[in-house]
Amino acid sequence: MNVKSGELNVRPLVDGDKYTLSRWLSDPVVLEFYEGRDRPFTPEMVEEKFFSDRGVMSCLVEYEGIEIGYLQYYQLDHETMIRYGYTNLDEVIYGTDQFIGEAGYWNKGVGTQLIRAVVEYLLQKEGVHRLVMDPMTWNTRAIRCYEKCGYSKARILREHELHEGVYHDSWLMEFIPE
Repeated sequence: MNVKSGELNVRPLVDGDKYTLSRWLSDPVVLEFYEGRDRPFTPEMVEEKFFSDRGVMSCLVEYEGIEIGYLQYYQLDHETMIRYGYTNLDEVIYGTDQFIGEAGYWNKGVGTQLIRAVVEYLLQKEGVHRLVMDPMTWNTRAIRCYEKCGYSKARILREHELHEGVYHDSWLMEFIPE
């Protein structure tokens, strides 16, 4: 994946990115929203989680040539589709997870630009029926961003994500192409 949109560039992770990811994923400001402040990452943990072959396309997000965030996308497997409440297992559904690791870029529209560019890219993949995300219900900034990009709340996923020692509800949010 190489996605360019204005000043935004999304590219596959390279080995040296593990240090950037480690920096972001040991910052309590970032961890409050992604992974949890009780789980700061070491470079080894980053290597294990983000660089192992797990059927996920892992990408670094750059803005104006500066590394600012992370995005991953993947096709949902049947087990996940069933857990999310989908009954037509012939559908092609992609999920994404992302975060802006440089907090100075929060609330500036960069996340919206990122999501719009990735939606456009993923919809060009053959036969995609819908795109999904599962932000925790309290992450209102992310939810607003996704709604601006055409996602809508489909259903609550009860106690879906373990975050800082507590299971939290998430919104299953969908983007369904016209």
